[in-house]
Formats: sequence, C-alpha cells, structure tokens
Amino acid sequence: MNVTEDYTGHVEPGGAAARRTLDALTITKISVGPMDNNAYLLVCRATNEALLIDAANDPDRLSDLVGHGPDRPSLRTIVTTHQHRDHWQALGAIAGAYGADTVAHPADADPLPVPPDILVEHGDTVTFGEITLEVIHLRGHTPGSIALLYRDPHGHPHLFTGDSLFPGGVGKTNSPEDFTSLINDVEERVFGQLPDDTWFYPGHGDDSTLGTERPKLGEWRQRGW
Repeated sequence: MNVTEDYTGHVEPGGAAARRTLDALTITKISVGPMDNNAYLLVCRATNEALLIDAANDPDRLSDLVGHGPDRPSLRTIVTTHQHRDHWQALGAIAGAYGADTVAHPADADPLPVPPDILVEHGDTVTFGEITLEVIHLRGHTPGSIALLYRDPHGHPHLFTGDSLFPGGVGKTNSPEDFTSLINDVEERVFGQLPDDTWFYPGHGDDSTLGTERPKLGEWRQRGW
C-alpha cells in the first residue's frame, strides 16, 4: 500500500492513502469502492492500537491499509457512521478478520450486516489505546448518523462527519423535516461548539475546516439542502 505523508485531505479513488501524523495519533485516509467512500484508520502512537471509521468497501485494500508486517497496528474497533450500504460493505469481512468490536448508533444498527458490539449515543465516548473520541449524534441524513470528535491537546480538533457534513453543505435528506433536523444539529452541535480551526473529514471527497464553511450556513439553510 502506497501511503503519502503530505496530507492535504484529498485522495484519489483506487490511489494512494494519505497519512497525517499528530503528536498522539496518526490519521490515514483512503478512498474505496465505486462511490469514492472515505475510510479512516486512526492509530494511537503510544500503544499501536487502531480504530477504523467506515469499513466501506474493498476489504483487501483496507487490510493492506492496516498492514501485514509484525509492526502493524492492532485493529480493535470499527465505527460505522451511519446505516447506508456504501459505508459498510466491508464491515463483516474486516471485523471478522481482525476480531474488532463494531460500533454504531442504535437508530442505525438494524440494517448493518453484523449487529454492533457497542451502541453509542450523543455524548458517549469511544476509546482505543490512549485516544478518546467523542460521539456527536447528527439526526437527518439517517436517524442514527454520528460524527466522531478528537480533541488534540496539542493542536486543533479533528472531526469525522460521515455523510452529515461536507465542504459546501450538509448531507442529503429525504424531507424538509429531516433537513431542518440535520441543519439544526450541525449548527448547534458542531458549529456552535467547535472553533473555526476544526478540521473535518467527510464520508466522501475532500476535507475542509469549520471556519471555511461557517459563512455559508445561512445560505445552506435558505436553499434547503
């Protein structure tokens, strides 16, 4: 697996992975599957324990991302951000291969191919190694969509948003009520709580920061998508 160390937030479908190295954590992003799904491998640098966000597709590529040598990280946890099929097609294979615990919100648990080992609600935490991620429930794209927040004690926050927040707008919704729910949660639970230098990592496409997107919130609400 080719992994670049010059992290920009952009990866190509079928191309190299990109790694970002923080003081306590590495974040490696890869695009998998025909829908250009992002998967993120987070590794605690102190313990070499790992967590995968969205085992979306291409189990062989995800296994290559984890690695095959004796120094590969120990994949302990897989979090599924929401119930849509394109975000979990490799979940059964990867969870089975590594014996990892699977995590999801209860409102999105039933469609998943394996029952979650751990159910999480808004305000809960997920830990691996010495790393703690906070769960933010963002209702609207699906009933149980979640984001995961890492508060880097030596830098800016890092937020993994699934399909609830992208550069340029919130995720797709199927009714005006769902849109209102999602934009309200994104405004209150994300933009209302986190600083502009928060870097966010979506379920598809490139990354962005809250500061880049914040001026557009009114436009998003007005256009309704």
